[in-house]
Amino acid sequence: MKTISILIPAYNEEPVLDKLFTRLANLANDNKDYDFEFLFVNDGSKDKTLDLIKEYADTDPRVSYINLSRNFGKEIGMIAGLDHATGDATVVIDADLQDPPELIPAMIKLWEAGYDDVYAKRKSREGESFLKKFTSKMYYKTLQSVTRIPIQEDTGDFRLLDRRVVEALKQFRESQRNTKAMFSWVGFHKKEILYDRDQRAAGETKWNYIKLVELAIDGITSFTTAPLRISTYAGIAVSILAFIYLVYLVIRTVFLGVDLAGYPSTMAVILFLGGVQLLSLGIIGEYVGRIFNETKQRPLYLIEEYHNGKVPQKTRR
Repeated sequence: MKTISILIPAYNEEPVLDKLFTRLANLANDNKDYDFEFLFVNDGSKDKTLDLIKEYADTDPRVSYINLSRNFGKEIGMIAGLDHATGDATVVIDADLQDPPELIPAMIKLWEAGYDDVYAKRKSREGESFLKKFTSKMYYKTLQSVTRIPIQEDTGDFRLLDRRVVEALKQFRESQRNTKAMFSWVGFHKKEILYDRDQRAAGETKWNYIKLVELAIDGITSFTTAPLRISTYAGIAVSILAFIYLVYLVIRTVFLGVDLAGYPSTMAVILFLGGVQLLSLGIIGEYVGRIFNETKQRPLYLIEEYHNGKVPQKTRR
């Protein structure tokens, strides 16, 4: 039988794990035509997340887990899981149950029909504020406008990936990752499946606006150089405007005899140009910083313990 790996990154998910495991077990028991692997990636949780996962692994051989040496972030946690997933297809799903595991059989059917990447697109997003929905929509529009890669809107990490897509994603070893954009970059045969996103079953979200802004910047700077071009265009535009203003001042002084109010106009021009320069340097600094981090070639993650459903073992990657 074909094996379906279900990859679950987990960080401080103790309140929801019982409900999650019950629904995953029911899913596997109701779909006996496939073998299932439940691969948990414990991303440095500070609660009893790891202890609960180990308890599940002791009673169910379908449960595997990776315990990272510290918190590396969800993006790194996902690539750690993809590196160790053994299935013919892998489903990435959050532990908070906002994405229903009961949708997975429908994904499997589309996969069997020949699609390599079956991604879940949200029809509605319960429990999210208007501001979060609006900023998410604007982010996707902005990202799509500055890159040539087709970006799926209103989609997250909840998707089924064929083995060859997983192997393609494993070749991406950059340390500052935006997996959502990578899903689009690798291509292959894609198919959307619509669903209503639920509220968290328990616990609190680990994402705040600062982390979301950082993720958005990573997505833009990882897949396009458009911000650098924008700073160039801004420099050209400011130079042209400054030249036009200079000509205007000369004409007004020579032909109309109007005295210049030197200090205010000079300060306005200096402050404006200084702001443009700092903005340009900031954009360049974002790219230089990413180059610096990549040249160090540090491992993406370290594993304290890996359990493949049989024997725990210590390893690193």
